[in-house]
This record gives sequence, structure tokens and C-alpha cells, in this order.
Amino acid sequence: MRNRTMLIQVIAGLLAACLAWPGLAQTWPRTPIKMVVTFPPGGSSDIVARVLSPLLAEKLGQSVIVDNRPGAGATIGARAVAEAPADGYTLMLSNTAPISISPFMLDKAPYDPIKSFTHVFYIGAVPNVFAVHPSVPARNMAELVAWLKAQKDPTPFGSGGVGSIGHIVGEIFKGNAGVQMNHVPYRGSSPMHTDLLGGTIKVAVDSLAQNIPYMKGGQLRLLAVTSRDRMTSAPEIPTVGEAGFPNLIAENFLGVSGPAGLPREIVTQVHGAMAEIVRRPDVVRKLDELGIAPRAMSSADFQTFVANQVNAWAPAVRASGARLN
Repeated sequence: MRNRTMLIQVIAGLLAACLAWPGLAQTWPRTPIKMVVTFPPGGSSDIVARVLSPLLAEKLGQSVIVDNRPGAGATIGARAVAEAPADGYTLMLSNTAPISISPFMLDKAPYDPIKSFTHVFYIGAVPNVFAVHPSVPARNMAELVAWLKAQKDPTPFGSGGVGSIGHIVGEIFKGNAGVQMNHVPYRGSSPMHTDLLGGTIKVAVDSLAQNIPYMKGGQLRLLAVTSRDRMTSAPEIPTVGEAGFPNLIAENFLGVSGPAGLPREIVTQVHGAMAEIVRRPDVVRKLDELGIAPRAMSSADFQTFVANQVNAWAPAVRASGARLN
């Protein structure tokens, strides 16, 4: 009996050691996970984060809390993630603004968009749209250019914030079309829409998804999307390429990233969970409603994709002259 008791104790000790050994049992996550969103509530990044976070929580067995940290061209939230411990408890709903645009609007970026992060999962891309108040007598981009040129003073145009794709696309359009426009940055799309719908500003470049309901309600006119192809969620809107501005093609990628050095086991776990989530029919439908087309991509491919995005956007941002003060 004594030998049997000792054997049981030895086996129990071995089992405990195995469970404590990394890779032999799930040791992560043990506490809630924070998903940082670099924009205020109401924008496409925030909407996607709030759709996906509870589903990710189900997969991982821990709460995933959305943490909105806007400001400074989305660099405040991104910096917080870059400086967080690489333990998997701080993730980011990454997007084009803090990764590919804002670092190149500063004299000294607070992080490296490639080296400071582990880019884990690519969700999809959201195009922007040129939106105008109904009082603007333009029904296409050519008429918008003509109307802008006829204005005595520079026309204000709104975006979701300094360093957003809408901001940079608007600046590039201004230069290409030879029109006078002044950027009016807002702290997210929601306050911008208040002024756009009220006619305080009459032109905006903003994510497509939030503007489709206003188009259907006759409150706004959408002239062109910045995608290569027309969107299934709004097939009646021509692309910027069709409108004669192919160099305005620009999509805001959305993904899940973490601090540099995120352990491979955590990367694999998050990527696998997200891959299952975005295949769900209800999630596919929701992403389609938001104008997001998911695309399968490994973590390594996503890291390469980000590097390519940075290399493509950096010269365009610098050439635009847009700055973060």
C-alpha cells in the first residue's frame, strides 16, 4: 500500500510538471485580453473590433476587452501596444493609419511600423469613398472637380482624423486635380458626419461602410470608392479608377497585431481562432455589410504585406506634405 501511495505521488508530480511545461498545456490566456483600437468608437476599426472580440473571447476562453485609444493620427494607441509586454494580453486592431501613414508624418516616429509589432492576422480591407452633401451639384468626380474650381475660397473637406487614409487621399486628390481644399480633421467619423450631414462641411473622404446608409437615405451622395473594383455592398458607386483617378486607389487594411516578440504559440493560437471566426457565415455577411472582403493570409504573409504597405505609402505621405503637429 505504501509503495502504491508513493507511485501515485510520483505520477501526480510528473503530471503537474508536464502541465507547467510550456507547450504541453495551454498556459495562455489566463486573464482578460485587451484589444486596442486606435480610433474613437463608431469608425470601421471600432465596429470590426466589437464584432470580432466577443467571438475571439469564446475561442480563447477569456474576455477580450475593446480599449479605444485615439489621438495623434492613431499613434497613441499603436505606441501603447508597441511598448506593452509581449505576453499576448495587449493586442491591437491594426490598420493602415498608425502603421503605414502616421509614422511618416512625424519628424521622429514613436515606433517602427514593422519592427515594433508582431502582425498576426489579416482581416481584410475597407475602401474609402468621396462623399458630398446634397447641396453640392456634383454627381461624379469630374463634376466635383469643376465645382471645386469654381469656388472662390478653398473648400473644406473632412476626414476621420489627421493621418487617416481619408486625409491622405484627399491631399493627393487636391494635388492631382489642381483644386483648392483645406483638410478639416475630426476625432473619428461620427463627429465628422454630424457636420457633413448638417452641411457645415460639404465634402469628405471617409470609409465606405459608414456612408452607405446615408446614401440610401438620400442624405449624402457618394461619388467614387477608392477600391480597384466596385464593391458588392454598393455596386452603383464607380471606382476612382473609372472616374479617372487610378492613383487614388487606397484601402484601409484591418488586422490583429501585437508587440514585437510575441511568442509563436500565441501567434498560432490567435491566428487559428481568427481564421475560424472569419469563416463563419454570419461574420462573412457582417464584414460584407461593412465593405470588407476577407482574404486568407498566414502570419508571415501578413508581416510581408505590412512591409509592402509601408514601402508603398511612405513616399506618398511624405509627398503630400501632410504633417502631425
